[in-house]
Amino acid sequence: MGIVACEALKKEIEMVSSGDPEIAYREYLDFGLHSDPKRMKAVIVEKVNSLEGQVDGVFLGYGICQSLRDVDRDLRVPTFRLECDDCIAALLTPAGYENERKKCAGTFFTTPFFAEAGMKRMIKELHLDQPKFQKYDKMWFIRRFFDGYSRVLYVETGAGEDGRHEALSKAFAEELGLKHESTTGTVSLLAEGLVRAKQVAKQRALGA
Repeated sequence: MGIVACEALKKEIEMVSSGDPEIAYREYLDFGLHSDPKRMKAVIVEKVNSLEGQVDGVFLGYGICQSLRDVDRDLRVPTFRLECDDCIAALLTPAGYENERKKCAGTFFTTPFFAEAGMKRMIKELHLDQPKFQKYDKMWFIRRFFDGYSRVLYVETGAGEDGRHEALSKAFAEELGLKHESTTGTVSLLAEGLVRAKQVAKQRALGA
């Protein structure tokens, strides 16, 4: 089996797959690919198809993520993708994700990965690291981006380090003047996804 996944889920996928003798290949792609969904899809298709003949199946550690709903049509290796909108839904479950958005529409979600990335990630995603922004206050632009948000919700997945990531999330919220709350996530969908990927590979092999 191979794993091709977003780096945003690396900590959690490693939790459910560490020591699995069936995993022969692992690659975690840059979260920044999400800024260009078409390119992200093309990169994922290229990565998965490059494993043809090397693995029997692939667990694709992505949700729909705007452009991946029908990605399996372009893949030459038996692959299972998470049936959810994105990585937050994968860690909260789709029902839990929807419930939190109903509680507060202006919610910005963080996980151990996003808490660690912090403002550096925002600067990169908003392209504020480009030379033309060097003379400007980057936080001014970031605060404008968060105008529609009222809280930061930290999702503890079990991959956080003794409260350190939750503290980083709180500091992130404080810098933006937003309310901070925490909730507990799950890695069950990732574990189930890996099992399903193996089943898909075996079914394809039997069909062949």
